[in-house]
Amino acid sequence: MPAVLVFGFLHGLGLSPQPSENSPASANEFVRQLAANEIKAENQDHSHWAFRLQTEKAGQTETDQVVETKDGNVQLPLFLNGKPLTAKQKQQASLHLKKLVHNPDALRRSLREENEDTARTQNLLKLLPDAFIFSYDGPGAGYLVKVKFSPNPHFRPPSRDAQVFHAMEGEMTSDSRQLRLAEISGHLIHEVKFGGGLLGHLDKGGQFSVKQEQVSPGMWELTALNVQMQGKALFFKTISVQQKMLRTSFRRVSDDLTVAQAADMLGKSALDLNSSALYTLRNSNGRHPRTQP
Repeated sequence: MPAVLVFGFLHGLGLSPQPSENSPASANEFVRQLAANEIKAENQDHSHWAFRLQTEKAGQTETDQVVETKDGNVQLPLFLNGKPLTAKQKQQASLHLKKLVHNPDALRRSLREENEDTARTQNLLKLLPDAFIFSYDGPGAGYLVKVKFSPNPHFRPPSRDAQVFHAMEGEMTSDSRQLRLAEISGHLIHEVKFGGGLLGHLDKGGQFSVKQEQVSPGMWELTALNVQMQGKALFFKTISVQQKMLRTSFRRVSDDLTVAQAADMLGKSALDLNSSALYTLRNSNGRHPRTQP
């Protein structure tokens, strides 16, 4: 999964969105069970997927086709700012793909970073029921449960990540049947200072939202991310974390897929995309594109 907030199967749990005589679990206890199950599911899930990835950062939009392997994610750009790649850009992307196949060191580094991000995410998930005060926010559709959260004033953040996390309030939607997190969003309710402000700060009002969906029975994947943060770092360097990400069109691939096999799949995807684009252009006005005046 990408390097961002990434949060199995407990059938028949039947937790109700509202506490009652039949389901006495408090909102915080529900979240505690949810967090434990998210971590368990993450550790047990060794599946790999091919999917379409769209990212927006610093005003630039890129759409890639991604294939996951046991050695890391391999991806190929398809569109830049909504436009197909030029011949030169395609050549550069193809050369980069070949380099990864013959020398996957960069891929391994990326995989290590992803594993580190997963560990940080799990640490934050463990803190959820203690760092915040949760309250039920009415029933959602079907098995969905909605809760609101605000900082627990008695909690002491053990890390800088937890310090930012704890300065937020927001809401969370979960699937109570499978105990999986469907969506979480929050905003900074006050400025967050690091080192008493000497090392930097994040401005009040910064926002984030994360969504994950069931892409196959019992299997959930991150599908959307939106982070909008502003602040200052050491020596007055501006922090601007503004990123959007969408992941769609999931298709499961072999868990033993090699980098070379993934690269071959991406090459075929690019050919299919070019053929589809050519077909569309030909049939938009009945002419072959090269005959246009």
